[in-house]
Amino acid sequence: MKKVILSAFMVMGLTFSAEAQDLKNAIGLRLGNNDGFGAEVSYQRWVSKKNRLEFDFGWRDSDDYDAVKLTGIYQWVWNIENGFKWYAGPGLGIGSYSVNHDHHHDHDHDHDDSGMFLIATGDIGIEYNFDFPLQLSFDFRPEIYVSDEYGDVRDDHFGGDFGLSVRYRF
Repeated sequence: MKKVILSAFMVMGLTFSAEAQDLKNAIGLRLGNNDGFGAEVSYQRWVSKKNRLEFDFGWRDSDDYDAVKLTGIYQWVWNIENGFKWYAGPGLGIGSYSVNHDHHHDHDHDHDDSGMFLIATGDIGIEYNFDFPLQLSFDFRPEIYVSDEYGDVRDDHFGGDFGLSVRYRF
């Protein structure tokens, strides 16, 4: 009888331990290089076993302009093995920019000094989840700028953003 009770407690303990390892959120920092250095506060929330949402709020700093943006991405996540996963998905974003006239090369001022922009984006990357609650990831995020003025300030309407992220999982 003692063995049955001990076994029951061990099974319950293993069950609670497994549930404790079911981490649903991650928060951290994403560093990117889309036409100037940028940093973003990055938050991930799992919505199912294979899908999650990622929200990034950050800024870009270049010689010609400064920008702040909020991006939301829906990601499908596939397990590779031993903590490695890869992911991909579509997203949207909104932001604001301000032209730096001290460094801006186009002085005809045919565009506003500041404004808002929309982006259509995607994300593809690889991540590693350690045995403790730390995640490292590297991704590529192509961005298409819907706003004409922001594209003119950047001199194109497309940006490729490579990012390196460090997140705490909880």
